[in-house]
Amino acid sequence: MMKRRAVLAAAPGAALLLAGCGDDATEGLDPDKPYVALVSKGFQHQFWQAVQEGAEQAAEEFGVEITFEGPESESEVAQQIDMLQTALDRNPDAIGFAALDSQASAPLMTEAESRGVPVIAFDSGVDSDVPVTTASTDNLAAAALAAERMVDLIGGAGKVALVVHDQTSVTGVERRDGFTEYIAQNAPDVEIVDVQYGAGDQLESTNIATAIIEGNPDLAGIYGANEGSAIGVVNAVQELDRVGEIVVVGFDSGQAQMDAIRSGVMAGAITQNPVGIGYETVKAAVAAINGEDLPETIDTGFYWYDATNIDDAEIQAVLYE
Repeated sequence: MMKRRAVLAAAPGAALLLAGCGDDATEGLDPDKPYVALVSKGFQHQFWQAVQEGAEQAAEEFGVEITFEGPESESEVAQQIDMLQTALDRNPDAIGFAALDSQASAPLMTEAESRGVPVIAFDSGVDSDVPVTTASTDNLAAAALAAERMVDLIGGAGKVALVVHDQTSVTGVERRDGFTEYIAQNAPDVEIVDVQYGAGDQLESTNIATAIIEGNPDLAGIYGANEGSAIGVVNAVQELDRVGEIVVVGFDSGQAQMDAIRSGVMAGAITQNPVGIGYETVKAAVAAINGEDLPETIDTGFYWYDATNIDDAEIQAVLYE
């Protein structure tokens, strides 16, 4: 039976994008449709807006109502946990959750299970057996591809550094480890001189990348592990007038990264399929509500793109502005 829920003003099938808001998120949604509450890592990056777009597409297709919310920045773990608690208290039919900290949400995962609310992890996994599936990129493999491209671009030898968004989420850990493990196993003449964490914030990542470059004047390349990290690296390379001297490899998409690739500041990047992540999350939530079995993971795919293929139809389909 569908749960009774207090519900605020949005068109049927539409998502409300919220940040740090109170709990009037569901007013106006159709109480006769299943309700899926989505709690993302944030809302400030274009990536999450693309995820929301995919979620809205699936909501319309499958006849469910959704809300989509996230903390003010990707460092606000406590705020995200509060949002997850609030979402649970609305008694949704399912929850989608992209964890900033893979362990911090464990008690609420248990609470969701006790309430009979299926949880779909998306983008980033949760250190819990409660989620019925995880819809995400294979981040280890994607980061390994980024490392492979970096090795090729610097000629197989030299010093490289990483600017990563965090070391608490599954995406942060896997995008770091996939890159560093590939280097360790396949590139003996490449030295990783530093790994720093900038919370996915462009300004903080710019400052970190600047310090790394100034401390390693012979640096050959820097890898930025998400949209904000990569743009911070781009900013630092430009501000220090090192364009063409330091190879920049990014992750995710967004207008700034695409512009940097087209201008030659960035060599290339890994793009996920953010619209697909949002779509598959809601699709899986509907399946879970209906009692259907789901695979442990749903691989939403990834691609390398650079100046040679950025305008190809296959790549354009998974890029977002």
